[in-house]
Amino acid sequence: MNVASAGAGGEAAAPEQRDRVIPLRKSDIIEGLVAEGGLDEAGHARFRQLSRMLAAILHYEYLGELDRLREAYFYFDPEVDPREFGSAKDLEAAYRGLSEEFVRVLTEANFIEIAHDEIAHAFAARARVRVKIKAPVEDYRDVRMFRRGHHTETIEVPFWFGLRRRPLEIMVYDDVVLMVATRPDGMSPADTGRALSSGRRGGQKVRSGAVLLKYFRHIARADLKALFPNVRVVMSLGDHLMLGVPAILGGVPILIKLASTMTVLFLVAGFYLGLSGTIRDNDTEQALAALSGLFALGAFLLRQWGNFHRQSLIHQKQLTDNIYYRNVNNNSGIFTYLIGEAEDQDWKEALLAYYGLLSAAAPLTREALDARVEEILLRVFGTSADFEIDNALSRLRGLDLLEETDGHLSVSPLPDALARLDREWKGFFATAAESG
Repeated sequence: MNVASAGAGGEAAAPEQRDRVIPLRKSDIIEGLVAEGGLDEAGHARFRQLSRMLAAILHYEYLGELDRLREAYFYFDPEVDPREFGSAKDLEAAYRGLSEEFVRVLTEANFIEIAHDEIAHAFAARARVRVKIKAPVEDYRDVRMFRRGHHTETIEVPFWFGLRRRPLEIMVYDDVVLMVATRPDGMSPADTGRALSSGRRGGQKVRSGAVLLKYFRHIARADLKALFPNVRVVMSLGDHLMLGVPAILGGVPILIKLASTMTVLFLVAGFYLGLSGTIRDNDTEQALAALSGLFALGAFLLRQWGNFHRQSLIHQKQLTDNIYYRNVNNNSGIFTYLIGEAEDQDWKEALLAYYGLLSAAAPLTREALDARVEEILLRVFGTSADFEIDNALSRLRGLDLLEETDGHLSVSPLPDALARLDREWKGFFATAAESG
């Protein structure tokens, strides 16, 4: 990933992409579908039982997914000492396995990967974080960001050196996951396909070859750059002008005054050091005045230096506060949450697809089912989402609940579906008993 300098200005218009996430509680979906009227009175209890059995089966399967994800992350956890690895391990193959497993879980949780161009633009744009930021991106082997859900907010931003404020509409991502892999020892930026080529190299605070995983909530699209590890605030041109212009205007009179007395100061110093012959009576007074001017200049420079660092600290605090309160979890701690989200979205998609076919008057094509589920989401729940029809059909097919004839889809009636799910559930423990 090459992060080049992007144009100045506000947020760039990213390509519109509908969110796949279904932001509804399980209980709301069950009650909403029951009240929708597509089932008779006898089917209400069976439908609730089917939803519980489906949740139990998916939970059991995703427990194995969680174990696989933790196992894949072991070699890249920054909190694990490499000496604990034991026997030699092909870390390249392990890294590929971790990336594939992690991205697959994020996809199942309906996250969308953020394009590299969008991340690059964030290095020039500003939203809540109104400071200029640089990140030591050449330290990283790979940087990937994923988002889920979005909304717009209107914030007030300062202009005219903070004297006035104006409204700014920004795009905010509801959930953002960051995956950052540091370069292993001996690997140069040229060796990595996604190595970043912007910023100044800074000291790494984690071991080489580690992978950092971070989860954030409500991040403005223009503030994605602030999520990078080891980011540092740099003074913008406006900051330099605000501090530099007063420094020049205040320092020039002092320098002019010193210029007329420096010769006398050197003359008096030479006299007392025995390097010159005589001095006049008022030369000593002028020399003392020159010394006072030098002390005044030194004090002025120290004050301006302090103002510069004070402004830097203010900017750094603004950056830290913005990210600190939006960080949800880090590293292996996010796995349980992400697995739960993937399981939750999988359940919603499968149940909605099953209901869409069960309550339909006749078998539906794939496209008709997709449109029907999206219509139910909008009409019953007031939610617009890009329904993942392929994932839903794959899950129903794997549970032997889906039937297809000449491109038209239907599902097993509720009594048959409950019997098949019961066999699926018992099969888990029968397999475990046999293997034991």
